[in-house]
Amino acid sequence: MAFLDNSGDIILDAVLTDAGRKRLARGDGTFKVAKYAFGDDEIDYGSYNASHASGSAYFDLEILQTPVLEAFTNNRSSLKSKLISVTNNNLLYLPQLVLNEVVQLTQRISDSAINSLSSGSFLVAVDVLTGNQLITDEDDTFSNSIMFGYGHLKPGNNHIRIDQGLNTTKLDAANKLSAELTEQQYMIQMDNRLGSITDVFVGAQGSPSFIDDDQIATYYVTKNVGKYIENCEPGALGSPDFVEDLNKGAETLSGPRGTKLRFGFRSSANLQASDYLFDTIGRSATVGSETYGCIDTTVKITGVTTGYSIDIPVTFAKKTS
Repeated sequence: MAFLDNSGDIILDAVLTDAGRKRLARGDGTFKVAKYAFGDDEIDYGSYNASHASGSAYFDLEILQTPVLEAFTNNRSSLKSKLISVTNNNLLYLPQLVLNEVVQLTQRISDSAINSLSSGSFLVAVDVLTGNQLITDEDDTFSNSIMFGYGHLKPGNNHIRIDQGLNTTKLDAANKLSAELTEQQYMIQMDNRLGSITDVFVGAQGSPSFIDDDQIATYYVTKNVGKYIENCEPGALGSPDFVEDLNKGAETLSGPRGTKLRFGFRSSANLQASDYLFDTIGRSATVGSETYGCIDTTVKITGVTTGYSIDIPVTFAKKTS
């Protein structure tokens, strides 16, 4: 990775992604550039100086001369903030993706006794032995926050929830987000060696659209296909009555809302049957007299319409002794 000098000229630096290079290497004449994206991850728009002493020609000069990242092919590292085209020129706000932890079933572990396992991440118990050790009864103080990766696919299980919409009090939350800005499809990317996503409100395991050369699986989930995606509830923010109140009063965005994405995890057969990955890419943690192997990872969620993305920290844990 490197920066390109942008002090005098406008630079366009483009490369093929890993998937593009793989298709080009086929050499069968079918390769065609059909999709491309622009990003502005390097740009600090706070550098715009509307009071520059030299006049309006210099207001955005610092932005225009900001060094830009050299293009690189790793799909996990490139273009976290993609540029989009919107036909409505009167927009004052753009939607974002926000992690919703309003109710217990969508919260990260907060119990100090096992913080060494999750380190602020969502915790996935990879097998029955691990789940039983962490949860001794239904009233355990942290039982409602553990995600089960070994077949607990009953509707309403612990899960991750992402809300999409405008996080502002300047617009009435009773209004729906415009169709042009509402996400109808999300892309979820995670390490395929560790597991797969699940539709927690249907009890079904997801299938990746493709797996790249870095073993990153990409899932496309679409509204009205399963129950991954549903509309957020309109109206003022409220207070959910209980852990199971997943619809009414469980919103987190202050302005007009679009859709919500909800999913869980199924740990891979390798994690359930073997300690190899825990020994090679994981870490060890102790809770009381028990030792656990932990693998910290990141799951990336991207809205297909807006290109807005959010990274979610997740830890896969397994009792090893």
